[in-house]
Amino acid sequence: TGFFQEMGKVECQFLNGTQQVRLLERYSYNGEQRVHFDSDVGLYVADTALGEADARYWNSQPERLEYARAAVDTFCRHNYEVLTPFITERKVPPQVEIYPMQLSSSHQTHKLFCAVMDFYPSEVEVK
Repeated sequence: TGFFQEMGKVECQFLNGTQQVRLLERYSYNGEQRVHFDSDVGLYVADTALGEADARYWNSQPERLEYARAAVDTFCRHNYEVLTPFITERKVPPQVEIYPMQLSSSHQTHKLFCAVMDFYPSEVEVK
């Protein structure tokens, strides 16, 4: 018996919000990328010999190319507009734990330890 993995992944890259959007559609077999679609190129490109037949076939299908090219708007820009308000307005209060920390073998407490975890956005600086 063997184990084989086929994986497809779609990635949206944004520059200046949605002014410049690039969509990458990647297909891998056993961890090796074999073919991809790059919206900047507008075609499927083979990355390995195994991906050449797929790239040729998909590039010969006008409907598939039209769908992939449109995904910059229908998938990337759409999801950006829908999800950005939730992401940027999301605020999760931190979980804080404070407890004494012993630095030596004596039972005297020398410092307090403060742990702040699980808050959003992560750019918040805790002092």
